[in-house]
Amino acid sequence: MTPTPGSRRRAAAACLAGAAALVLAGCGSENDSGGASDGSVSLGFVNGSTTHFHTCLLKAVEQEAKAQDAKVYSANSKQDAGTELSNIEDMISRNVDALIVQTVNVDALEGDIAKARSAGIPIYLTSVATSDMSDVLGAAVVDLKKVGALDAGWIGKDAGGEDVTVGVVAGAPGAASDLLVGGFEDALPKNAEIVADQPGMFNPAKAQDVAENMIQAHPDLDYAFVANEEMAFAVRKAFDAAGAEDVKIVSVNGTEDGIAAVEDGRLSATVANSALTIGQTAVRSTVGLLDRKQGVDKISDIPLVLVTKDNLSEAPQYCPK
Repeated sequence: MTPTPGSRRRAAAACLAGAAALVLAGCGSENDSGGASDGSVSLGFVNGSTTHFHTCLLKAVEQEAKAQDAKVYSANSKQDAGTELSNIEDMISRNVDALIVQTVNVDALEGDIAKARSAGIPIYLTSVATSDMSDVLGAAVVDLKKVGALDAGWIGKDAGGEDVTVGVVAGAPGAASDLLVGGFEDALPKNAEIVADQPGMFNPAKAQDVAENMIQAHPDLDYAFVANEEMAFAVRKAFDAAGAEDVKIVSVNGTEDGIAAVEDGRLSATVANSALTIGQTAVRSTVGLLDRKQGVDKISDIPLVLVTKDNLSEAPQYCPK
């Protein structure tokens, strides 16, 4: 029996996936059956949520798949690990050549990888990863601990050694947010005290409620770290309404609106990690690794830029046009 192109690619990917174990940190619109073209490679993209990051990531994956003459199916797990596994199973039933996964929870990866491995379909990650990468095709890695550390470093420099108080509005527990906040907390100087730490669940309305309670309990708050810009805008609104316009907010993403907010002072700093770059890297690397092209890295590190008023022009494009 002559093997199909898809089965040959999966067999090649299985060989490539037998590399040494690595520890990675990655960073998180709905389209349940998208397809960019009728190319010879079929990809399943399992997205994690519907935030601006995830919407831009989907657009980038679809755009790059079209450029690579690949067909892409997509599904959204809506921050639910059970839905993520169901989406993985659905993609397996479509007999895709590879899966690209933006996980909702690092603990969910073990089940996802096992399901895909048993079906002979390799997984490429655009997210955090477990310590054992031997069964994974590759990953586009965002060092989320470093993201948090960059924001903490800005606060440390801005505080200038003075004792200051800091509030944290985290995202959804279990994946990206835990690494972001962990990196931030570890890098804060001793003179900066975290006086509040609550999850905003990557939901602006929830984040606004958290911020209202936070500023009421700590009216002398100096700084706030917010785990994405969509929440940060809601936090800014809550602080300003409470007369706390002087609280300086640092955040994550580097969206067009986020960079504009740094420019006009609503945000003091943000760390840009381009969804466009992540999506492009994921598709290019997946296709290249499937075809065993020379020079394609198993692990790709996504560039990070701490954006302030002093270097606005250095912010990368965040979302596809």
